[in-house]
Amino acid sequence: MPGTVGRVPTPATPGPSAPTGSGPTVGLLAHDWANTPLGPVDGWDAALRAVVELILASPMPMALAYGDDLVLLYNAGYAELLGTKHPSAFGRPAAEVFAEIWALPGVGAVIERSYRQGVPYLEKESTLPLVRGNSATVEQAVFTRGYSPVRDSDGQIVGVLTVAAETTHVTGQLQSLSEVAAALAGTLTLDDVARVALRYAITTFDPDQAAFAVDEGGGGWRMVRRVRGELLDEADERLPPLWRRAPTDWPAPVVQAARSGGPSFTRDGQPLRDTAVDRHDQKIRAMAALPLGTSVVRGGLAVGYQMPHTWGPAERALLAASAELIGQAAERARRFETQHGTAQLLQRSMLPEHLPDLPRLRIAARYDPGVDGNAAGGDFYDAFLLPNGSLGVVLGDVAGHDVQAAARMGQVRAALRALALADSAPDAVLAGLDRLVTSLGAEAGTHELFVTVAFGVIDAERRELTLSSAGHPAPLIRRGDPDGRFHAEYVDVPPGPPLGLGGRAGITTVAFRPGDTLLLFSDGVVERRRQSLSAGLTTLSDAIAKAGSGDPRALCAVATAAVPGGTEDDVAVLAVEHALKPSRSASMEVPAEPTAPSRVRHWLTGQLTEWQVPESIIGAAVLCTSELTTNALLHAGTAARVEIDLSAERLLVSVADSGTRGTVTRARTDTLSSRGRGLGLIEELSDAWGTDPSVRGSTVWFEILTPPHP
Repeated sequence: MPGTVGRVPTPATPGPSAPTGSGPTVGLLAHDWANTPLGPVDGWDAALRAVVELILASPMPMALAYGDDLVLLYNAGYAELLGTKHPSAFGRPAAEVFAEIWALPGVGAVIERSYRQGVPYLEKESTLPLVRGNSATVEQAVFTRGYSPVRDSDGQIVGVLTVAAETTHVTGQLQSLSEVAAALAGTLTLDDVARVALRYAITTFDPDQAAFAVDEGGGGWRMVRRVRGELLDEADERLPPLWRRAPTDWPAPVVQAARSGGPSFTRDGQPLRDTAVDRHDQKIRAMAALPLGTSVVRGGLAVGYQMPHTWGPAERALLAASAELIGQAAERARRFETQHGTAQLLQRSMLPEHLPDLPRLRIAARYDPGVDGNAAGGDFYDAFLLPNGSLGVVLGDVAGHDVQAAARMGQVRAALRALALADSAPDAVLAGLDRLVTSLGAEAGTHELFVTVAFGVIDAERRELTLSSAGHPAPLIRRGDPDGRFHAEYVDVPPGPPLGLGGRAGITTVAFRPGDTLLLFSDGVVERRRQSLSAGLTTLSDAIAKAGSGDPRALCAVATAAVPGGTEDDVAVLAVEHALKPSRSASMEVPAEPTAPSRVRHWLTGQLTEWQVPESIIGAAVLCTSELTTNALLHAGTAARVEIDLSAERLLVSVADSGTRGTVTRARTDTLSSRGRGLGLIEELSDAWGTDPSVRGSTVWFEILTPPHP
């Protein structure tokens, strides 16, 4: 009864073995059939002998349930399915061998009906317990089973022929294809598609390596691969894949398949002989390479083995279906990246690319797009020097998440700077902006143009902040207490109406002393669904007060992560620190070449030594900076810029690239592998770190607090 297999205790006296030999006749003659219900071979009915010969000659698992007791006689293939039930099952009634499942629907009753009534039966798919070999583990296997009555030469039914085909592997592959389709549906970028595609290929086809390649759009290719046994943990999965870039005429099989649009299958050879980069490539002997089959993205998927491999029709069909699914996801990802890049470039091009670099006022800002990150928004910030030497700071929000909102944001920001340069009084600037927004609303034929702005002027010499607000959340100031602790307080600024309503913004002036830090923010920082605004404001102020330092870049990171929960709104923050003492700064342009990290280490060590930074801080800073530089060069593939800023309280180091990359995500240090260990190391050695998007590329930074001089 093939397929209905399981594990039962082996009897003390084992039964006979299934016949073995190089052919059915050898098996018949070599086995002692006299001790079986069939008796000696010479007395067999000719039709029965033909059935037994068929069973012994078949590579498929087959068995004969013979006589009224339905005793089992089977071949070597069926013996493998029986596991530890073999050899004691040979010659025993099927009802005894499969006692634990004989009464289940589709098992004993089906065999008995086939024997009593001569009715054949086919079950296309059934899940039954299976113990493989000598393993003690019971697994659920999937079978296709067929039962046919066996007749002798007189036409009398003498038994039931059972044929079993295990389809666990095929069923698992189809299930895996369904799962990868669901996973690909959630991908947004080609990095995401590559991760899902390689994980699926390794787990489904069990190759020694898998590769995914796509065209660069403007010529050339980029390819990423995974090797069997390569350990990837949660942190690695969040990091961008390590793409290998190659020229247009690259002869790799996966690229040739992408160029030609047709698959290639190598059963045994050296498919990677001309493109091998390491021993993993050199050992590959069999490879299948298939095109993605999309007109938007030229690309391919390849799986390779270190042993000869025959590509059957079912496996080829599954590979083709997989490549088509991955191609559809890659096409969506390419469109998303194009739209995303355009929206982000539009958004960020309307924001200041560089903020003022002043000796006593340190400035930082951060902008994170809301919704799905694929639309331009209306949040904006700016900081600029005024004719009288003061610093103008602004943060505003134009309602909407489309190109029109971004365009209006650009108009408001440009007009605000122009008005401030003529008359820097915050209430006068917002009055002029109110007239502009009213005009824009009339021009667009709408009264729903909603704009909020907070604008302030910082006079470092007078240690004052003068501020006005048009419907915007009140800014925070982080101040030091006499006992060395810090607290955060919201500026008591008159809450004027949003722009365009003809209202008049109030004005307030507060102290802004050395050691204080100002934080302006958009409502996306504190507003969450099913949570009151006051709760968000309290959470933000508590987080700012407890921050390790008043460094503006660190406070921007603290502010954007202070209130838990997701938001669909844009998030913008601007921080200005009134430094206790002027800081020292230096920078280095890092070329995209292998020697760059060592050059950065040498330069940074010399610079910090010259500034008399403690050796313990130098060692940690050099190690972290080297990791960040390597990360930037690997993932962005472009030159980078390293900047250092040393104040009395902390050392700040940032590494900026000009390429595109996925968001670097904070990860638990105890789950990082070799690729993720760099970020875990930074988290261990620094007091704060983060990543900020820029107009083009990303900036990753860290700060280390410095002990006070004796």
